[in-house]
Amino acid sequence: MTPSISAADLRLPPGPVDLASLPTNNTPGFAGDKAEGESRLAALESDLSDLQERLWAESKMGEGHRRVLLVLQGMDTSGKGGTLRHTVGLVDPQGLRITSFKAPTEEELSHDFLWRIEKALPEPGYIGVFDRSHYEDVLIVRVRELASAEEIERRYGAINEFEKRVVDEGTTIIKCMLHLSEREQHERLLARLDNPEKHWKFNPGDIDERALWPRYTEAYEIALERTNTDVAPWHVIPADRKWYRNLAVGSLLHEALTGLDPQWPVADFDVAEQKARLLNEKSQG
Repeated sequence: MTPSISAADLRLPPGPVDLASLPTNNTPGFAGDKAEGESRLAALESDLSDLQERLWAESKMGEGHRRVLLVLQGMDTSGKGGTLRHTVGLVDPQGLRITSFKAPTEEELSHDFLWRIEKALPEPGYIGVFDRSHYEDVLIVRVRELASAEEIERRYGAINEFEKRVVDEGTTIIKCMLHLSEREQHERLLARLDNPEKHWKFNPGDIDERALWPRYTEAYEIALERTNTDVAPWHVIPADRKWYRNLAVGSLLHEALTGLDPQWPVADFDVAEQKARLLNEKSQG
């Protein structure tokens, strides 16, 4: 099944970025309602599973070096976890590698910021997912002034060089900024407090971070502009509607895998001969 949402509907155009001008609750590329959106996403499962298995098989036979990396960035409550459950959750977990980057450890801080990212890259045949990513090192680091302006400036260039090399080595990168409104985040945090089953997801520090919303917005705008390249473009996903967010990311993943068009490896043995051996074994038994 071919979804109606395409990368072109969501791709961030080059140039300066003004997030305030990008709606958070529209549904680019899709005219249906929530029920239809959820149905469309469910219908992608068969295709996604087949494409991922072919990508996996291609690499296991030593004929393929390709892999996919899905990068999810967004404000707290934008739905990175929900996106994982509802989109990449449609494929075989054996072919997935999900990495959630937290505050760097002492060992990680002793290396360049991309050191831990390099270690987490997916191997051939895998779909890798970064729940937060190397972009934290130019987002929260900028907002919290955890590095000098010169170092942060260096990192934009380092990210572009890193991503180009990774793409040249066979990785398809899908970068998604889950674009949430400040009002919607407020409602989602309240919903967590109103539901005892969601209290574990709430951090009082989330309210403190809300006071920094303008600074985070500026940091995102700069990062998006500086790292929106032809080889690894950004896609801005309206995230106020959870069902649309899930369908959009699922559609991007489907489009990327379809574009790779992985093929079942050709047998390196005589199929007819092996079938005859089995049939002969049965007749002798």
